[in-house]
Amino acid sequence: MDDRIIDLRSDTVTKPSPAMRRAMAEADVGDDVYLEDPTLNRLQARAAEIFAREAALFVPSGSMGNLASIMAQTTKGQEVICEAAGHVYNYEMGSMSALGGVLPRIVPAEDGILVWAQIARAIREKTYYRPQTALVALENTHNMAGGTVYPTELAHEICDKAHDAGLKVHLDGARIFNAAAYLHEDVAAMTKKFDSIQFCLSKGLGAPVGSMIVGSKDLIERCRVIRKLLGGGMRQAGVLAAAGLVALDEGPKHIPTDHENAQILARGLAKIPGIQIDPKKVQTNIVIFSITASGLASDRLVERLKQRKVLTGAVDPTRIRVVTHRDVSRADCEDALRIIGEVMGAGY
Repeated sequence: MDDRIIDLRSDTVTKPSPAMRRAMAEADVGDDVYLEDPTLNRLQARAAEIFAREAALFVPSGSMGNLASIMAQTTKGQEVICEAAGHVYNYEMGSMSALGGVLPRIVPAEDGILVWAQIARAIREKTYYRPQTALVALENTHNMAGGTVYPTELAHEICDKAHDAGLKVHLDGARIFNAAAYLHEDVAAMTKKFDSIQFCLSKGLGAPVGSMIVGSKDLIERCRVIRKLLGGGMRQAGVLAAAGLVALDEGPKHIPTDHENAQILARGLAKIPGIQIDPKKVQTNIVIFSITASGLASDRLVERLKQRKVLTGAVDPTRIRVVTHRDVSRADCEDALRIIGEVMGAGY
């Protein structure tokens, strides 16, 4: 009996590579609260170098990285402009309000990609009885829009005009290396005008734990204080940082294959009766498809696929998300398509 599970729920489910496990076992460590972990210090220096920034900070999660960046650049009672389906608004426990004391000002955008005209309309007028706009938060790639990518020229325009308006701009770049692979561009050039950047080591890059904040030395020192406030001060974290260093070296090489596999899934799904998806809109490693025409409920289909050892995720009652990653092969994608077709055909 084949016990293999095809896990398409997220690119967060990858297991550490053999090189990561060796690096973790052999890591030289110290106490990071004392700034004495040599492996973690190397990881932070390497991340800053890759993004051509002054400094970087390791955090346990992307959510903490986003929150620390927002808190470091706002004061309580201010507003943060973000896209309506964005991760910082929908999937981070309302932390910018609950802990940061700032309000999200949401703006819906086609395919999750904001343009300056939309942002400009959301900026509060300068009057004492309204919450003041302090920050714009963009997401690249945009998770719940199906991994869509900001054109770099557009991102730069938003940063320039936001700065002219006296606003800071944060990038939730959890999957920025996927965006770079799609655009065939360098992450430093793509992100050079953002005031703060968070990117994940534990998604497309394949590390088991962790994210990075990159920016100016002043920003990173403010974020370090906030990280401690949020309970993110760590001790011998070099064990995790060692995997992160391998991920920065190995991870980007695997991402184009993930994108190719996502295209295989998208084109195959488009051929299955009852599924609606436009493969041309799939840019990176996230594939979201609708089953509205089938009359099936997403949670029911997800459960039936799980019984066949294909793991997926319901976005809402009529849409399902699948995500390719290093631990999913082309053969896995082809098997998943066959199983999805069989389950859909059975009318579950």
